[in-house]
Amino acid sequence: MDQLLAMARPASPTAAAPHVAHKIPSGDGPYARAKHFQLVEKDLDASIAWFWKAINTGDKVDSALKDMAVVMKQRGYLAEAIDAVKSLRHLCPRQSQESLDNILLDLYKASGRTKEEIELLKHKLRKIYLGEAFHGKATKRARSHGRKIHVSVRQETSRVLGNLAWAYMQQRNFMAAEVVYRKAQMIDPDANKACNLALCLIEQSRLADAEVVLGDVLAGRYQARDQQDGKIVRKVEELLARIMARTSPPGGGRAGDDGRRGDDDDWVENEMLALLDVAVKQWAAPYRKSNRRLPVFEEISPICREQMAC
Repeated sequence: MDQLLAMARPASPTAAAPHVAHKIPSGDGPYARAKHFQLVEKDLDASIAWFWKAINTGDKVDSALKDMAVVMKQRGYLAEAIDAVKSLRHLCPRQSQESLDNILLDLYKASGRTKEEIELLKHKLRKIYLGEAFHGKATKRARSHGRKIHVSVRQETSRVLGNLAWAYMQQRNFMAAEVVYRKAQMIDPDANKACNLALCLIEQSRLADAEVVLGDVLAGRYQARDQQDGKIVRKVEELLARIMARTSPPGGGRAGDDGRRGDDDDWVENEMLALLDVAVKQWAAPYRKSNRRLPVFEEISPICREQMAC
């Protein structure tokens, strides 16, 4: 009787339908088999082989390429993943190109290929400048901490600028990083980028300027979402401790060797002034394809000119 009851009892979703439990597409095609090896068998090398087969046979090419790049990163095949995305992305539809760019950025960052990361971030900024971000829409849907949110073009511009500034920081090109961080803060300020700007100023031995920026963070002059996490407060405390532990250089110079001009400063002076002009007061203008240039790029900021003249 117990055996009959066990047979009559419905099986668990995982046991009966692993493709449902693991969100694996049904069927026996190469892409479905690749996802099975990735999520059920946990055999990443086998999944990579099947993702390749899916791409070669035209089975969900864009999803296969994205998933394969993610798995290759997990296995440490960073260079191979970059080559695969760059050489095969032309097989994917236009709607997939932005997510492929984001995957490439992640791969560049993980592999320390900062120069290529910077070039791709500039490319994303040019697309925003030309009105091509979000396929001409004013917002896009995204995920943040497991929640679905809407991201505006303004927020995306500030986010990309923040990433570009951080990439310059990795190159120790603090002059370029400072200019880009200030641009990002003028568009959509937040506490995290303010802390990074303060770090950039500390690296240039401009301790008083860094204290002013951190004072604004502690005063709560940024959006509430940035203050909810205690990480921001701890980050400010760490940066203030660094300031206390350092002594300003004789003569109050702006920077030592780390603050000198780098290879990318020509882009900061020329292309950034033309491409990243911040006319924040004009952001209320509607975002339409007929108005190709976003208001944020319409005017050259006198403040930025003065910064670059220093």
